[in-house]
Amino acid sequence: MRLFSLVFGFIFMLLLLPSEVIAQDSIKKLKSKKISKMNKVADELQSSLSENDELKTATNYEKLAEEFKKKGDNAKTEEYLKKAQAIYTKLKLPSKNASVSRNLGKAQESQYKYDDAIKNYEAAAEISDKKSEEKINNNDAERLKNNSSPKAQAVLVKEKIDWLEKDGKAEKEEVSEAYKQQAEVSLLQKNSLDAIQNYNKAIVYAKDQPEEIIKIKSKIAKIYVADNQFAEAISINEKLLTEAKKNQDFVTQIIQLQELASIYFKQNKPENALKMLKDAYNIANTNGKTAEVKSTASKLLAYYKTNKNDKESIALYDDFFNNFDKLIQNDTTLIDAKTFQLNEEKIRQLEKEKSLKDELITRKSKFNYVLIGSLTLLLLFFGLITKALYSIKIKNKKIALQSLRREMNPHFIFNSLNSVNQFISENKELEANKYLTSYSNLMRNMMESSNKDFVTLSNEIEQLKKYLDLEHLRFQDQFNFEIIVDENLDTETTFVPNMIIQPHLENAIWHGLRYLETKGFLQLKFELKNNKVVIIIDDNGIGLTKSAILKTKNQKVHESRGLTNTKERIALLNDLYKKEITFQINEKKTPETGTIVEIKFPLILSPLNL
Repeated sequence: MRLFSLVFGFIFMLLLLPSEVIAQDSIKKLKSKKISKMNKVADELQSSLSENDELKTATNYEKLAEEFKKKGDNAKTEEYLKKAQAIYTKLKLPSKNASVSRNLGKAQESQYKYDDAIKNYEAAAEISDKKSEEKINNNDAERLKNNSSPKAQAVLVKEKIDWLEKDGKAEKEEVSEAYKQQAEVSLLQKNSLDAIQNYNKAIVYAKDQPEEIIKIKSKIAKIYVADNQFAEAISINEKLLTEAKKNQDFVTQIIQLQELASIYFKQNKPENALKMLKDAYNIANTNGKTAEVKSTASKLLAYYKTNKNDKESIALYDDFFNNFDKLIQNDTTLIDAKTFQLNEEKIRQLEKEKSLKDELITRKSKFNYVLIGSLTLLLLFFGLITKALYSIKIKNKKIALQSLRREMNPHFIFNSLNSVNQFISENKELEANKYLTSYSNLMRNMMESSNKDFVTLSNEIEQLKKYLDLEHLRFQDQFNFEIIVDENLDTETTFVPNMIIQPHLENAIWHGLRYLETKGFLQLKFELKNNKVVIIIDDNGIGLTKSAILKTKNQKVHESRGLTNTKERIALLNDLYKKEITFQINEKKTPETGTIVEIKFPLILSPLNL
């Protein structure tokens, strides 16, 4: 199985290379290939920016947003629609602004930015010159305000559908989207049959949108799967697969084969599922679909790993490696993506240049003479201002660092107090007193040193020992621990970043060791290597993957905030003190379980607190 893990890692390491390396080498070949519509629009946008044609620029922003919408990239859709909206507002074109505001609301709704979406729907309603559009936008705003009430949403969507169907000039896309919303509300109300009926009505109004029809039918198939109506789901997916073959739509073929495989796995028909996945892999490999090769290979390898089939894993690896060069050469999307990246960089530069030109023209017309005097004054006081800004910057970073360090851990405090309560309820007064005394000492010491960026190693070890003793008292049957210090490290003269280690010890105990059925082990080691201090936190808990499955929503938020806090503090320390502090978290490979956290920084023999 270790060989399997190596193969698995190597395959996906290679699949990460094309977008950064191979596309860079192949960019010169693009002229001989068909340029995507997105890159054509990007070229047009560059031209309109160069010509300073604002109306044409706004139109091109909308076109580019539409291309990102087709790709399902709602964040980019929102970005470019906002730029179009700003220009239409500046040019005072309410009809254009109403349209772009509505589309912006849809993009934000897709990202669950309900407050922003509501504002844009209401803005579109306010500036719409048609009564029907005003009603539809107000309806959508009201629907989002009632997003926690499926019953209220159902009433509002039904009203919108009635308006749209009565309005002979309503766009079919709007009607189709309304029926999809009704279907989603039906699913929230656990009414699968009604959801399917509404999705089918949406298909009727999406006749000119083949890609949208495929998405809707796939959603219907998933409803059948959720209701264990596998035959109906298979029928839909097979029809979509047949149509995709007829249209030579390789991506859809691959997706449908993957969906069929998923259904067959649920039916406990692994032979059928494997055939679907292998067919999908071959189609992706033959037609240069790198992303699809990756996703399909991942599913195959996951199955092989579960069934300990190293032979098939190695065979898949050999096939992938032998066809790797051909796969990359055939995948024009990699070159196209790299081309768009370059185009977008040019667009950003042109936008900056245009913004600067506009600003300079405005200032020249209004403050020409004042500007000269201001520049003279600025030159005289430039040194003082620079020094003051630098001082303010340093102080702000110090404040941010102290704020992050002083964040009390509510999870730890709650569980500590809960442990005291448990000891009291069990009439263990001695344990409760001991625990509360240790806890108060730890909290007092943490607060006393919270204003320091670096503390001595001896001080940090003392704090960590107290913390581990507390956790061990709470979970004494779950784990043992040891702290090892390199004899070459002088704990009294060596300084370490303050309170960087504790969150990782907590994660090891709470998300790894406490779930073990047998007693686990936690090791904290301080080493000196190549004039660098290396801190290793090694546990034999259940590991990152299994822990992620067992975590509650609150635990995920807590752990995520703890890791984010650590990363932000390390970034600030590196910025302030230029010490190149790094850390990484790795899961142990099978048959071992657990997690290893490694923190590195140069040996520090004097306090660095500014």
